[in-house]
Amino acid sequence: MTNSELTKKLILLGELFNDAERFSAIFAQAEQQNSWFTQHNLTFARTTWATTLSEANIKRWLSAYKLSKPQNVRKILLIMAGNIPLVGFHDLLCVWVSGHKAVVKLSSEDKLLLPFIVEQLKDLIPEWAEAVTFSDEKVTNFDAVIATGSNNTARYFEYYFGKKPHIIRKNRNSVAVLTGKETQEELTALGKDIFQYYGLGCRSISKLFVPENYSFDAFFQAIYAYRDIINEQKYANNYDYNKAVYLMSLYKLLENGFLILKEDKSYASPIATLFYEYYTDTEALKKQLITDTEQIQCVVAKGLLPDEIAFGNTQIPQLWEYADNVDTLKFLSNLG
Repeated sequence: MTNSELTKKLILLGELFNDAERFSAIFAQAEQQNSWFTQHNLTFARTTWATTLSEANIKRWLSAYKLSKPQNVRKILLIMAGNIPLVGFHDLLCVWVSGHKAVVKLSSEDKLLLPFIVEQLKDLIPEWAEAVTFSDEKVTNFDAVIATGSNNTARYFEYYFGKKPHIIRKNRNSVAVLTGKETQEELTALGKDIFQYYGLGCRSISKLFVPENYSFDAFFQAIYAYRDIINEQKYANNYDYNKAVYLMSLYKLLENGFLILKEDKSYASPIATLFYEYYTDTEALKKQLITDTEQIQCVVAKGLLPDEIAFGNTQIPQLWEYADNVDTLKFLSNLG
């Protein structure tokens, strides 16, 4: 299939995501199944994909590859995560574009959205709909694996799938590096990176690096716009629980009624909590982030690293920005 033919199909897919009414019933069901999948978060996921699948983005993405119909169509086992809506859709998209077929094992947290999209494609792009099989059973007939899970499940994946061509993803977290010179607008935009999807995504900011003697006043003022998140019951329960645990352990905390800040060297902070760590030397911090690259999905900063992400943009990755910086489409294209 030529890039031009693929572009037309991908534009159709983008138009599907742009059809809000078509998604209304399935979104209501998805929220009932998983209360973290609120209408706000579901709509954000849908509109992000509608914007991402623009003609200009599609052409830029495909231009980096010499794609052709594979000589041998492979069955790709996709083991999906379910932490945020449609988190594994990009993997399925890459299988379609590469010309292979997908056998999909869905997360119990997100069992409705992908089957719905595939069903819609039976009329729009029937060959892509036919290239997907969903399975709840143990899958034995496959040629390669793309699996996403925790560090514990990754060990399981390595044991069972290590002899097949594979991409296996573990836990990763995202960080932001502040200098104290950020504008109010930049810090408010950072709030999107922290609070979107309740911080459940690997691209959600879970930790701040701040200079020594940093004052959090401007940060707290800027994120006040997100205060209504505490009205979400599950988020509020996590906030109350974590605050109680930290206070009983006599940890020193900063908090504003809807977000807890705790000084901690770890990258993975719990829901409603943001870790922070002081730094004194920018070059030493750069080295630390590079050393810990396998634990980090995104770095939000301004003028620190060549692959940094601008404030407010972690949850809108482009088609050519791959999880764990592993080129999924290249991996799949090389299988054929």
